[in-house]
Amino acid sequence: MSDESWNIAAPPFNPEATLQTLKRFLRDQHVLAERSEGWLLNGRLVLKLAVDGGSLKAQLAKRPAHAPEWEAFSVKSTPDSRKLQDEIKRRLLRWRSDE
Repeated sequence: MSDESWNIAAPPFNPEATLQTLKRFLRDQHVLAERSEGWLLNGRLVLKLAVDGGSLKAQLAKRPAHAPEWEAFSVKSTPDSRKLQDEIKRRLLRWRSDE
């Protein structure tokens, strides 16, 4: 057996493709409505997404409100995207149980 290392680089991060994947995930949740400014839950803006250079910027409301307090996320890799999806799922579950 040789001592060669497996220096396989991960594919480059594509924020536009990640944005499309994230939008598909959000539509599959069946509770959010997409509008030009972001994603709404019961008529209240709870999520904003934007491509910023080589990353995806997300602003997620801490709780649904007419003037929400925002928490910023920067997605620069596929694992970051999965973490954001998990956080969105957690908050949607929490918001549904608070209603």
